[in-house]
Amino acid sequence: MQTTVREYYEALREGEPLPPFFAADESLVKFGISERLVGYEAVAEGLRDQTRESEDWTVTSSDLRVTERDRHAWFSDDVHMAWTDTGTDTETGTGTRHEFDTRWSGTLERRDSEEGGTEEWRFVGMHVSVARPF
Repeated sequence: MQTTVREYYEALREGEPLPPFFAADESLVKFGISERLVGYEAVAEGLRDQTRESEDWTVTSSDLRVTERDRHAWFSDDVHMAWTDTGTDTETGTGTRHEFDTRWSGTLERRDSEEGGTEEWRFVGMHVSVARPF
């Protein structure tokens, strides 16, 4: 399961498709820094928009912890992440750079692969929030 989380981070850095990491389930929930997406179609659309509208991702994991139990697993991590919006800022002529120290947590479930025959870990819930000290 740890491999799946790390592969997700790598796909995010590389601008690769992210929806395949998620369970095609209407009970799926993904919280991002500024959104709440419910159901596979909403999550997939949000991730496709994110990939289209951003580039130059930095995703640095510093405290990945995972626990597996049969067909379910959960994780938490501290992740430094940054990206550049692909939209052009009218003042600078470039995209806006965003940078955050974030906390991630989520739940995964073993699901049949799309190709059949094997099972793969899929996110059934994910939460990403910004860590800000008081």
